[in-house]
Amino acid sequence: MSDEEADVLPDLPSTAAPTAHRGNDLLRQAVTHGKPPPPPPSTILHGRKRDLSELPWSDFFDKKHEVNIDGDTFNVYLKGEEGPIFYLLHGGGYSGLTWACFVKDLTEIITCRVIAPDLRGHGETKCADEHDLSKDTQVRDIAAIWNSVHGHTDSPICIVGHSMGGALAVHAVNANAIAAKIAGLVVIDVVEGSAMEALGGMVHFLHSRPSSFQSVEKAISWCLGSGTVRSPVAARVSMPSQIRQVSDNEFTWRIDLTATEPYWKNWFEGLSGEFLGCPAPKLLVLAGVDRLDKDLTIGQMQGKFQTCVLPRVGHCVQEDSPAELADEVARFAVRHRFASPSPNHKSGGPPVYERRHHF
Repeated sequence: MSDEEADVLPDLPSTAAPTAHRGNDLLRQAVTHGKPPPPPPSTILHGRKRDLSELPWSDFFDKKHEVNIDGDTFNVYLKGEEGPIFYLLHGGGYSGLTWACFVKDLTEIITCRVIAPDLRGHGETKCADEHDLSKDTQVRDIAAIWNSVHGHTDSPICIVGHSMGGALAVHAVNANAIAAKIAGLVVIDVVEGSAMEALGGMVHFLHSRPSSFQSVEKAISWCLGSGTVRSPVAARVSMPSQIRQVSDNEFTWRIDLTATEPYWKNWFEGLSGEFLGCPAPKLLVLAGVDRLDKDLTIGQMQGKFQTCVLPRVGHCVQEDSPAELADEVARFAVRHRFASPSPNHKSGGPPVYERRHHF
């Protein structure tokens, strides 16, 4: 299939202009939430209060499955019955539901299956040791979840990771931890150089967040009002999984990310070299044009991977612009011949998405 044939996937329009990010934005984004460009969305819509109620996972996924591994129970979201498998790994503090809107869009564009777990210490996953978020432990978890859900399969797999999950995706592929044909690797908004520089201020940022909320709706309202996420739909499905109820009128964060500080450096150290060394086709999706470190800049100039910069998004790209990200990932998959456009997807569409930048 040629690049021209891959373009049967319609582009999506945008009225937003590209926004440059500060070189240090990853300071607060490398392992947890970050703030996208202002202004944040209002909780008031046409004079009426915006609906901030929680959205169920079943609006976006087909199944929710428990995977038991050595006494630990991992929660996994699944969608699709045929086609290549996209293994989605979330960032620190999020859950598998951060992919909800992206999954809904992706499965409408191409025929595929999706597996999106809550990683150790996150979401509805329950582990005896929820504080061990070391690289090696999480890579073992990722491999064990895969083996339990899909085992040995001839279907191609594309591993997609955001932030911490992006680093883990690279480590898993580089270590050949997953016994499957790795057809693609997609890393979203994490670069070794920026991440390593950012870690020094991460604890301060985490302490700057609210320590608790009076209700799920209050948490969703903060998520939108602070600019952590721009999409109300994404916030309503993802944010509730990031908190837990501790009393009648108190919700706190599901995971204390400050307790995982000893592992932060290990997540990102050596990431660029490992990414460049992965033999599978690679796509690096960024939220700002200033994020490539020296090794990646050289690798990109040598054509070792594809880079895409999406405009008007914060660190949580899959929540801020799920349709645009799905379009990019679908094109990447079709271009590398491990996925096909969905027969139910309309081949016609709006004009070319003018604001997207490829390198």
